[in-house]
Amino acid sequence: MDHRLSALERRSLELEKQNREIEKRSQELIETKKKISSRVEGMDQNLRNDELALRGKYASLAADLETWRQETQLYSGRLEQMEYLLNQKLKGAEDNQLKNRDRMDRLAAEMADIKKRLAIVEGYLNLEGGGKTQKKKTPSPTPPASKKSSTSDQTLYAEAKKSYDQGNMEAARKGFGKLIATYPKSQQADNAQFWIGETYYNEKWYEKAILEYQKVIENYPSGNKIPAALLKQGLSFLNIGETNNARLLLKEVVEKYPSSNEAGIAKKKLNSL
Repeated sequence: MDHRLSALERRSLELEKQNREIEKRSQELIETKKKISSRVEGMDQNLRNDELALRGKYASLAADLETWRQETQLYSGRLEQMEYLLNQKLKGAEDNQLKNRDRMDRLAAEMADIKKRLAIVEGYLNLEGGGKTQKKKTPSPTPPASKKSSTSDQTLYAEAKKSYDQGNMEAARKGFGKLIATYPKSQQADNAQFWIGETYYNEKWYEKAILEYQKVIENYPSGNKIPAALLKQGLSFLNIGETNNARLLLKEVVEKYPSSNEAGIAKKKLNSL
């Protein structure tokens, strides 16, 4: 019996020891479970935080996308409107260009006809040294060469300008014309041609003035009277009611000679049209 009791006691001690081990391991498992649960909860919280952050970012991106979509529609609408207006302006510009081209063609034809008629009238009236004088062929004791040598271009210019200042437009025209014919290379030739245009302008013969100013532009392209000739052509067109042609010439003065006095006058005139 003693032996069996001893065995039982040993067995009981072993069982108690095992129970303690089991309890210890159970406690460890519980602690481990708590730690795992805590980590899982932390992960869940992180996931929830990440999800909330992602939702916020998604909402922000969605709002930005909607804003961009609205702005794109707005810009697209404005672009279509601008394209439409530009097409309308281009169409209008093309129509105006065609109209202006037709007007210029008609004006060129009219000018050519006027020029022919003026040539006939001037030849008859001897306005340019031809006509009756050539028909009479009155002998002159002094040859042309001696006249050229005796009267300088400066003298001819001064005499013609004096006639102009005194209001004698016909005498001024003859004087300036004589200078050009006698001294075609004179430094005063372009000025003389311009003043011939001015004589017709003062007499309100604007069509003829336009032709004479055109000679300044064509015959003396490097002269200093180009801006003035263009300006007075524009004013001449304005005086005969050709506003579009006048505007084109005044704009040409402003664009090609922006620092000239004529450009300032042209700008003021354009602003008043």
